[in-house]
Amino acid sequence: MKNDRLIDLGLTGYEELFMSTEERLDAKKPKVETIPLADLTPFRNHPFKVKEDEEMAQLMRSIADAGVLSPALARPLPDGGYELISGHRRLAACKALGMDTMPVIVRKLTDEEAVITMVDSNLQREHILPSEKAFAYKMKMEALDRKAGRPKNLDQVGPNFKGMRSAEIVGEKTGDSATQVKRYIRLTNLIPEILQMVDDGRIALTPAVELSYLQPSEQETLFSVMDCDEVTPSLSQAQRLRRMSEEQRFTGSAVMQLMSEVKGNQVEYVKVPVDKLRSFFRPDTSMKQMTETLVKAMDFYNKHLERQRRDRDAR
Repeated sequence: MKNDRLIDLGLTGYEELFMSTEERLDAKKPKVETIPLADLTPFRNHPFKVKEDEEMAQLMRSIADAGVLSPALARPLPDGGYELISGHRRLAACKALGMDTMPVIVRKLTDEEAVITMVDSNLQREHILPSEKAFAYKMKMEALDRKAGRPKNLDQVGPNFKGMRSAEIVGEKTGDSATQVKRYIRLTNLIPEILQMVDDGRIALTPAVELSYLQPSEQETLFSVMDCDEVTPSLSQAQRLRRMSEEQRFTGSAVMQLMSEVKGNQVEYVKVPVDKLRSFFRPDTSMKQMTETLVKAMDFYNKHLERQRRDRDAR
């Protein structure tokens, strides 16, 4: 009777018996394929933004001069084509340059493996927005928990986690604690308008976490007040807004009264349209960085005027 079951004894394959050591090692290297750009689909719900900034301009210049030096990574799709796991900026650069193909390593990955690989490869970037880290952390933690057996609650200890909770593993590569990982994930509950204010540096992480507990409709009310009066909540105000929501005392008039309070460290601001400043800075420069640079420039200018006055007095 024919036995259809094959037993893998871990023996060397027949073809490998006649390979040299170099050939055997070469056979195990990932194969780089030249894939048409039209066959590459961006990763579903990719949390990292592809921005037209100076880094993208540098990447385009590099590709135009020497081609794509580092292959992208993709996995085959069931219905044909490939899902891009890492290399979205390279794909955008190649499209902008009018190229038809790019080098790609194709690897078969499960949904969970693909998410984890995608997040890990992008978290190594130099500039990461809070919103990007928030959604990336959430995707990876959910993927880790699915691998461990679809828990009732997130952040479980899985069989292969070596006693670590998934939130600890998520933050391991970036140096963030499990608590900090969960704080970032809370940002995914913010409405887009308030989350953008966090990315712009107008609202810090800690008060933003408190605001994430507000209902979406309450956040919309808060944003309309912030946008109209050009104010943002301090940590104390954010905590009080959260309590108002929990105690069902959250109303538009209550928010306006709270936000009109003068903060202990509140100072007056000179309002300058952002579009007039952007021409002097890189596109990815935050509001905080622009402010710090402007203060330094004014300090330099004042010292220059002082030197001119001293020179006039000395004549």
